[in-house]
Amino acid sequence: MASFSLSEQAAAAIRSLLDVASTGQPTGVPCASTVVVGTGSQPELFAHSTTASFGRKGREDRSDIYWLASCTKLVTSIACMQLVEASILRLDDADQLEGLCPELVDLKVVQENGTLEPARSRITLRMLLTHTAGFGYSFLNAKLQAYCKTYRADGVNFNEFSGHMDDILQPLVNQPGETFEYGISMDWAGVAVERVTGLKLGDYMQRHIFIPLGIHDLTMTPSFEMRERLVSMWQRDQEGHLSPRTPLLSRPLEADAAHSFHSGGAGLFGSTREFGKILAMLLRDGRSQSGKVILAPATVEAMFTNQLAWLPNFARRHLPAVKPELVYVAEAFYPPCPPPTPQGWGLGFMITPGPTGRSEKTGQWSGLSNAFWWCDRQQGVAGLVASQILPFADLKVVELWMGIESKVYEGMKAESSDM
Repeated sequence: MASFSLSEQAAAAIRSLLDVASTGQPTGVPCASTVVVGTGSQPELFAHSTTASFGRKGREDRSDIYWLASCTKLVTSIACMQLVEASILRLDDADQLEGLCPELVDLKVVQENGTLEPARSRITLRMLLTHTAGFGYSFLNAKLQAYCKTYRADGVNFNEFSGHMDDILQPLVNQPGETFEYGISMDWAGVAVERVTGLKLGDYMQRHIFIPLGIHDLTMTPSFEMRERLVSMWQRDQEGHLSPRTPLLSRPLEADAAHSFHSGGAGLFGSTREFGKILAMLLRDGRSQSGKVILAPATVEAMFTNQLAWLPNFARRHLPAVKPELVYVAEAFYPPCPPPTPQGWGLGFMITPGPTGRSEKTGQWSGLSNAFWWCDRQQGVAGLVASQILPFADLKVVELWMGIESKVYEGMKAESSDM
């Protein structure tokens, strides 16, 4: 595979996109950070951050800490697949998964009116990694709200960002193995990692992923020094104006952080540059820049192989906003790729082409905080565009992400291969 660099013109254009986005207060993007990585001897091709507050000039600090939300799912899937490689976890063994997570035994499936019916199938790790286990998210599926009104003493809906495991003790919203439903499956995959290894999920990630990759600023429990660098979170109202808000996932930032649930679905805090090292490892077929093996090439290939060929339109569905303060209504997971263009889901993330220049089998996903990553192994380039804004699918951040990704492909310059 040829390695690439970014032209000076492309780097300047991306920097301009970020800087311009941060100047339009109070309706712009008050914080944004981007990293772009490749396969060369210097994997980081570009990094730039902007932060701003009302009435103050933006500044650049590429060590800013972001809540990465569901970008965490990529790292959890890597942890799971390391253990599958080692024959410690098995993708299709319901007996093993239920032994590790007895909470998954005899789960019920909630109906539209809040009533329950038995699950017809048992859950496997593969179902968790592909979001076909039947779990949902309380902010995307109204069935869970109906369930809570009927069966929870206080009637209050689940809060997957409370930092408490109790909030993932949920019923299913679909029968296992029958359809795709984005939800808390990766939280349960993380629980399986913890119980089979005897390590907290974040500790496992540190030992087996972050330290080998030379990563210092990714964690489930930010230190005081990292909290000092944490970018503020913002809420956009219906008129498009921004106001500061408290962190959505706050327990890892508080006095009892040591007791916070390590969420495999949304628990990581860190800098975009550090997350870029994970993307660069995937571009290198599982190896770090120094040659340390995180995953075998065959495992990386399996992760980027569509597991849902039987559900070709899984991502083209209406997504309601059960909690409108968290998400906007959407008509698809990745609208820039309309039918009949095929899309897929690998072992932990979406696989889809797009209009930016990315390849057909590009992996991608996002985070509720309006963070978006992509990993194009065919062309040897990947990146992350992150912000700290709610609700999710903020149009201005989406436009920024798409603009940056397009500029990356326009500005790629081939260099001699060092692979």
